Amino acid sequence: MALTDEQLVLGCVKGDPVAQKALYQEFSRKMMSICMRYANSRDQAQDILQDGFVKVFQKMDHYRGEGPLGGWIARTMVNTALDHIRRNKPYDHSLDLTEAEHLHSEDEHVLSDMSTSELMDLIQALPMGYRTVFNLFAIEGYPHKEIADMLGISENTSKSQFMKARAYLRKLLPKHLAAQYGQVHEG
Repeated sequence: MALTDEQLVLGCVKGDPVAQKALYQEFSRKMMSICMRYANSRDQAQDILQDGFVKVFQKMDHYRGEGPLGGWIARTMVNTALDHIRRNKPYDHSLDLTEAEHLHSEDEHVLSDMSTSELMDLIQALPMGYRTVFNLFAIEGYPHKEIADMLGISENTSKSQFMKARAYLRKLLPKHLAAQYGQVHEG
């Protein structure tokens, strides 16, 4: 019999290992996909996941039931991933907004036709700074001002990192499509 979110929360607050295991089993797969978006490797993503669940269990009494439990856990995972990234400081330099390129609409159409796995592979290929801002803005939906505050960078650096991430993805697309369809792309 599956436990309800309320039962999971109450059990975890009490430190019940059965509830903790059930919560982990229910949410770990989805949370791992969030961690993979921010990590450089599967091992690093697993470290983030582990640290994230430790925080979830330690702070479960802060969950107030306002919104879905999975959303609260996801926010904790994103914050844990950002903590890991901040320790590596990929934002030590500022970038010039004028250097950024934009994806063409036909590229965006190609992106929308890709599977989640294919898109994740492309995002994983982004440099850490680009990937972090891309994930926070395009996937998590944070505004640049909030991203800047979370990462300790300027709002313009956040915007620049996002635009450079898009440009980088644009460069990766032809290679991905050529590999996928066995075509050689001239460019």
